[in-house]
Amino acid sequence: MENDREGPVPQNGSEGPVPRVGVAVFLLRGKTVLLGKRRSSLGDSTFALPGGHLEFGESFEDCAAREVKEETGLEIDKMEFLTVTNNPFLDEPKPSHYVVIFIRALLRDPQQVPQNLEPNKCDGWDWYDWNNLPNPLFWPLENMVQSGFNPFPID
Repeated sequence: MENDREGPVPQNGSEGPVPRVGVAVFLLRGKTVLLGKRRSSLGDSTFALPGGHLEFGESFEDCAAREVKEETGLEIDKMEFLTVTNNPFLDEPKPSHYVVIFIRALLRDPQQVPQNLEPNKCDGWDWYDWNNLPNPLFWPLENMVQSGFNPFPID
């Protein structure tokens, strides 16, 4: 999911928490997007995109492919950078701050079916029509939807 490790992470002995970088994937199929219901202290029971933390030296695309594969078993293709958001979670029990890179991708094989490979972090994956998304959405995604953001290519 978007934030699979939680809480502030000190950097090289610094005194306070530092922002972390996450990568979230708008995995599209037709006019639907893949969402999972989070099991986490951060955004528990909200619907979110697959994704996770960027590892040292990793490209955004490599992170997107790795996280989607780890969480859903799906292989993705045709990845494209969409946007970046700044997400401080200051009012959470464990305050944190994430800069999230959003990637758009398609299934490598359209016949693939998502599996729930991390049941301790997600209640399951399903495809949702962009115009009929489930509630509640994870707040960074909710903010994007409310702003009119559309992850689908303009035809």
